[in-house]
Amino acid sequence: MGSEVIIMPIIFGVIFGMFYLYISARNRERLALIDKGADASIFYSKKKHVTPVWKVIVINLALLLVGIGVGIFFANILTYNMGVDEDVAYPGTIFLLAGLGLFSGFFATKRLNKDA
Repeated sequence: MGSEVIIMPIIFGVIFGMFYLYISARNRERLALIDKGADASIFYSKKKHVTPVWKVIVINLALLLVGIGVGIFFANILTYNMGVDEDVAYPGTIFLLAGLGLFSGFFATKRLNKDA
């Protein structure tokens, strides 16, 4: 009963910890550059031809959902036509094809960044 109460603070704590580590590491790195007398302009590149984040999220989410949909379709085929157990067919094909969708999304994002 008490585990429901503990899970949410742990999730928020992990998210906070990740942001804190990212910001503090970035700050330490910049302070080290200032101590050495290096120019901080390396953090601000002149090349701004990067694909917007929303396009990357939309492509990856779309391919993930397509992979899940195709996985459900193939699991249905495996279950009714080939007699594979439902408890094995559905999770197996959904996770396999969702992973393939994310993998193809990685390459699609890479191609977008190269074209930008």
